[in-house]
Amino acid sequence: MRYLVLLAVLFTTTVFAKPGPAPSAEEVRPLLEGMTVPDAVVSDTEGSPFSLKAMLMQKPSIVLFYRGGWCPYCNRQLAGLKDIEKPLTDLGYQIIAISPQSLDELASQELKTEFAATLLSDHKLNALNAFGISYYVDEETATRYKGHNIALAMDASGKPVLPAPALFIVDKAGTVQLSYVNPDYRVRPSAALILAAAEALAE
Repeated sequence: MRYLVLLAVLFTTTVFAKPGPAPSAEEVRPLLEGMTVPDAVVSDTEGSPFSLKAMLMQKPSIVLFYRGGWCPYCNRQLAGLKDIEKPLTDLGYQIIAISPQSLDELASQELKTEFAATLLSDHKLNALNAFGISYYVDEETATRYKGHNIALAMDASGKPVLPAPALFIVDKAGTVQLSYVNPDYRVRPSAALILAAAEALAE
């Protein structure tokens, strides 16, 4: 009986524990193919909060999590998505790009681009945690970023957090059809690969 109670406690802790940042980028536990997207509150550039899941269930979605407009690798990936924007939207996809940037930083980035993707702020880390891609930034790295005037998002304890760059393709039912996450922020899937995957999943 005592063994069964222990199992029940462990199961409850594992399934219902509130997600939070991993100790490092190498230890993130992202959503995988076949998993259902959890709900998370995010904000648009006007600061209006809304349900990300409700938005994802309107259309098949290409969901990109990126570190911020200050990251050259992220900007290169966004530019690649812009190049395939028309074929993706012709296939019925909406493109959503989410970062932990503040609302002011996100609004500033939006003014610099003609990209029709929906840029969203997750400065409260709700979506990053829910998708399992948030991690704590070590003190040395955080200090280096601060020296470059890069303000990282903080969790409730005041620790800096970043997302492991990730891309998800999600269907209208809210099910993950493709999950790509790499702890090395310099490695991103090519635009051609993303388009090929989107085309295959749209068939």
